[in-house]
Amino acid sequence: MNEKVAATLKSSETEDWLDYHFVRPLSYYWAVLFARLDIHPNTVTLISWIIGAGSAYFFAFSSFYYDGWHGLMMNVIAIVLLIWADIYDCTDGQLARMTGKKSQLGRILDGAAGFVWFIPIYLALVYRFYLHHSIEFSLFGIAETEQNVQMATCVVLILSFISGFDGIGAQQRLADYYIQIHLLFQKGKKGSELDTSAQQKKLYDETPWKGNFLWKVFLHSYVGYTKKQEKQTPQFQRLMRVLAERYGDDIPEDIRQELHKRSLAIIPLNGMLTFNFRTGMFIIFCLADIPALYFIFESVGMRMFTNYINYRHESFCREIADRVVASTPAK
Repeated sequence: MNEKVAATLKSSETEDWLDYHFVRPLSYYWAVLFARLDIHPNTVTLISWIIGAGSAYFFAFSSFYYDGWHGLMMNVIAIVLLIWADIYDCTDGQLARMTGKKSQLGRILDGAAGFVWFIPIYLALVYRFYLHHSIEFSLFGIAETEQNVQMATCVVLILSFISGFDGIGAQQRLADYYIQIHLLFQKGKKGSELDTSAQQKKLYDETPWKGNFLWKVFLHSYVGYTKKQEKQTPQFQRLMRVLAERYGDDIPEDIRQELHKRSLAIIPLNGMLTFNFRTGMFIIFCLADIPALYFIFESVGMRMFTNYINYRHESFCREIADRVVASTPAK
């Protein structure tokens, strides 16, 4: 990766191999084009929303097992659109850093991309299951009756909501938080976009409704988003309080380096909660014509993996916080 591309990244440490070597360089050239056309990063985000959501139409078609080459082609188009949306989702941040057009709204919009893409995609897969389900019915020994089809479709719909909101929503929310925490340990407050719910609530309260209706709605949503991040990381919240009480804003370099090192060991695992690994598995399930089983994989398998990452991160935060407390002179 050349220096120009690297300069548009938050940090090379938070990029997985595929993003670092392929996606980010490609996104950089899109960012250069958009910069020359004076297109705002938030506009690129909205374009990525449209492309990603648009892939739902093509994912609604079954793949080769049910529809032969036509079905396979529809799924390939869907995959291309989803990857294209992800490239633009990377482009908007690089464009913002390249042009200096970073904004709080941009960060909120960027964080919502996964939901905007996957809500219509998951609903399209539920419809796809309603039409094509013989593999799953055979696997679970379910008789092909209209009543069974309707009941099974309702179950898959429920699984899609669990997979979407408790799966991809909660897991990517935590992954994004750990990236910002790592940037805080690596670069300090200026290099991180780590937001607190208290800061966002204050901004929300101070912003008048008049002339700011949509912004207030976004802020209200973002307050809830940050509260959920904090709720998932009680030991990290305690660590930050302990460090602030003991050292203020001047954290000793040896502690900062240890936090950075311990966080860096988790970042590759954390990367598996974001787009590339998750989408790779999603594509496999769709091309195999068993997309409904992906909901189980995401709700169970990815949830267990997320819990493991959360345990690892919380453990070292608790360990370091305990050490700082033990070394604090009694008053």
